[in-house]
Amino acid sequence: MLDRDLAGLYEVETAQLKRQVKRNIERFPEDFMFILSKKELENWRCQFGTSNSIKIGLRYRPMAFTEQGVAMLSSVLNSKRAIQVNIQIMRTFTKIREIIMTHKDLQRKIEDMERKYDQQFKVVFDAIKQLLTPSEKPKRQIGFHT
Repeated sequence: MLDRDLAGLYEVETAQLKRQVKRNIERFPEDFMFILSKKELENWRCQFGTSNSIKIGLRYRPMAFTEQGVAMLSSVLNSKRAIQVNIQIMRTFTKIREIIMTHKDLQRKIEDMERKYDQQFKVVFDAIKQLLTPSEKPKRQIGFHT
C-alpha cells in the first residue's frame, strides 16, 4: 500500500506519516517498506488523471508498505485510529490469504480426483479446470487510434 492511501485510512497527513516513518526508520527494513524509484514513477497513473513526471503532483517519491510494514505503522503512529485501521487491514490480508489457499486446495483436490478416476470423467474435469483458470483477455487500449 502507498503512503498516501495509508495516511487517508489513518486520517493523518501524508507528510506526518512519512515523518514518523523516517524518525523510526530502523523499524522499516526493505521487506517492510521501500521508496518507489524514478523508473517506477515514469508511467505513474492515478485515478483522476495521469502524471508522467515526479514533478507533477508529487513533491517526494511515494513510500510503499508491505503487510508487515502496515502492521509496524500502527506502533509508529500510536493512536486509537491507527490501531483500529491496522486491525481491519490485518483482517483483510488474512481473508485474502484464506481465499487464495481455498482456491489452491480445491484445485489440488480436483487433480487428485482426476488421477484417481479413469477417462470417463475427463470431460468433467477439463470443464472444472477451465472454470478455475482465470481467462486472460487482452487489455483494451484506451484513447484515439489511427
